[in-house]
Amino acid sequence: MSWLDRVRNTIPFIAKRETPDNLWHKCKSCGQMLFVKEYEENQSVCPKCDHHGRIGPDARFDALFDGGIYTLLPTPQVREDPLKFRDQKRYADRIKAARTETGAQDALANARGMIEGKRAVVGVQDFAFMGGSMGLGVGAAFLAGVEAAIADRCPYIIFTAAGGARLQEGILSLMQMPKTTVAITMLREAGLPYIVVMTDPTTGGVTASYAMLGDVQLAEPGALIGFAGQRVIEQTIREKLPEGFQRAEYLLEHGMLDMVVHRHRLRETLASLTDYLCPERAAA
Repeated sequence: MSWLDRVRNTIPFIAKRETPDNLWHKCKSCGQMLFVKEYEENQSVCPKCDHHGRIGPDARFDALFDGGIYTLLPTPQVREDPLKFRDQKRYADRIKAARTETGAQDALANARGMIEGKRAVVGVQDFAFMGGSMGLGVGAAFLAGVEAAIADRCPYIIFTAAGGARLQEGILSLMQMPKTTVAITMLREAGLPYIVVMTDPTTGGVTASYAMLGDVQLAEPGALIGFAGQRVIEQTIREKLPEGFQRAEYLLEHGMLDMVVHRHRLRETLASLTDYLCPERAAA
């Protein structure tokens, strides 16, 4: 009997430990392996390179509102799959899959609460829901958020994250651009501020409408912001675009943004803006 066989006979069998697949997160910027719990506690910001990861409405609301206390606004009911669209899959099936994966009804969720003691209604687009695409549901939710802000006499703050209009709804998705613009006009006629925080990515029809109409334009560091893609632009103008083109810092330098704010400082920044823009109405 070899020494290996003798060892095997004397050491009891130890079953292989199963390691969960969700313990670690690899940073998309620097490649650092991060412990998921610590990464999420840091608001999904890489502690090594400061890369801002994408987060959904729940994490955003928890970090923004006082004590993580807020009230979700009801999701507006809209006609689903109005064009009976089908490509590789039926549009209705894509919606069901997105709802199962995210637990949300559509790509925009609204909540009301307090930000450092000041009332606010906040909307958050979820890029995980069909790329945050803008369709009938997003347009209706945006209008509902504005109406809630007017009723509460407080600002409407929107966190944008979208690949653009939802192609499965065709012209109906593009009609949300003027719809949201009218909603913003309603807010301004009521004398209330509209604050936009652009997150990664904000592109297409969303950029061409409500994402660029804020009284104050903010963005998170490194966020991709633009209308057409960089490759499309380069092929059209036949020129190489500058380094960092369509990133938040480049847009700030060229006057398209007012501020680029780190995620850890967003809460205090939004509270200050609310206090400055509507001091009498911000108090509870």
